[in-house]
Amino acid sequence: MIDKISLIEKFNLITNYWQPNIIAESNEQLVKIAKIQGEFVRHKHENEDELFFVIKGKLQIEFDDKKIELSENEMIIVPKGVYHKPIAHEEVLLMLIEPTSTVNTGDVINDKTIYNLNTL
Repeated sequence: MIDKISLIEKFNLITNYWQPNIIAESNEQLVKIAKIQGEFVRHKHENEDELFFVIKGKLQIEFDDKKIELSENEMIIVPKGVYHKPIAHEEVLLMLIEPTSTVNTGDVINDKTIYNLNTL
């Protein structure tokens, strides 16, 4: 079915931080949104690149050799195999585009690992 998606309406349905939600799928890529705040776990994805697109707020991503800050309407692609740690000092509304096989915590399994994502 072809239909438009209102990001604001979808973000208003999210109540938990660091819990990605699926809003669409295209060519075995999931389009996910999440509200985030605080620090996430340092991790990498062995087989998948990861696209971060900031809708609202500022997101810092720490790499082994540098930090990159993303503002609203900016994005970055983290290549597979690269350690990264997302940090949001205030609430960030984030869109992620990743292969369907991507686990949110990559090579780290902990209390933030989510295998079964909600579809909004």
